[in-house]
Amino acid sequence: MKLRKVDDDISLVPYFPNEDVAIEWYQDKEICRQVDNIDQVYTLDRLRAMYGFLSTHGECFYIRYRGKLVGDISLRDNSEIAIVVCKEYQNRHIGRRCVLDMIKLAREKGMFEVKANIYSFNEQSRRMFQSIGFQPSGDEWYFYSIK
Repeated sequence: MKLRKVDDDISLVPYFPNEDVAIEWYQDKEICRQVDNIDQVYTLDRLRAMYGFLSTHGECFYIRYRGKLVGDISLRDNSEIAIVVCKEYQNRHIGRRCVLDMIKLAREKGMFEVKANIYSFNEQSRRMFQSIGFQPSGDEWYFYSIK
């Protein structure tokens, strides 16, 4: 796995243990609810377990925006995309650009579609994924067909 340059502002850095930075993103209850539908922040053990799973079941990256790590994104072997952008950096189209790059990566891997599990209350993520072209299918799943 290598560094992916999304654009002049964003690059995707392959996962490496970086708990001091990453734990901060998961100390926001609203973000934890959006990601896992839980009403508590991540513990260090939960963070390690999540990254352990993501890094062994696909490709996991940190999102670097203008030199600062601001979130993470993964493309799992089962074609699921998951993304977190810390609150301070949301609404700058960082997530949109990163998801589009994960679609490129999925195409490079020969995948025919990608999917995202988005909770019904997460309106911001639903709008972002749908603006890219993801279509709702069933309860809380969104699919994008790669042509």
